[in-house]
Amino acid sequence: MTQNNSTVFQEVNTSWPVLMGKNTVLRCPPIALKCLIIITWEIILRDQPSCKKAYRKETNETKETNCTDERITWVSRPDQNPALQIHPVAITHDGYYRCKMGAPDGNFHRGYDLQVLVTPEVTLFQSRNGTVVCKAGAGKPAAQISWIPEGDCVTEQKYWDDGTVTVKSTCHWEGHDVSTATCRVSHLTGNRSLSIKLNL
Repeated sequence: MTQNNSTVFQEVNTSWPVLMGKNTVLRCPPIALKCLIIITWEIILRDQPSCKKAYRKETNETKETNCTDERITWVSRPDQNPALQIHPVAITHDGYYRCKMGAPDGNFHRGYDLQVLVTPEVTLFQSRNGTVVCKAGAGKPAAQISWIPEGDCVTEQKYWDDGTVTVKSTCHWEGHDVSTATCRVSHLTGNRSLSIKLNL
């Protein structure tokens, strides 16, 4: 009877936020490539079949299954650097990416929960009825809107098919001595403030 001494090490998972339009590199666990038997990247994107990119050292061959996005590639030759690159990141790259490395002393896994960030387009205007509207359009995730000074506000969110969210906050300051209103938009991609003089 033979005994298998290989071990499966606990998977390391990392939250990986990336700004849309930028490039990103996802790395495999740090093990010596000379000990490597096989590398497999499993890519699970929203509403798509999973894609696998594999490299087998023994035959020096790479194989792909269900991989159609040409922006997701090996950084270089997988026998020299098994990292994966996305060049450039699109909103459709939201998903889970896992590198599995097989070696004689066990299997090593590293996973990335990739979240694509989209900077919202911020606008601020006063409507004819005197209310002030601050809009953070098509951001991902949804932005947070606050006001200085605080007013009587209503906030709405509209969800788009691509996963972005438009947040609209409408405020008025009737009965208060307010001459300028400031809309503050908080988002993972950065914060922004816009001010407007009120026409009373």
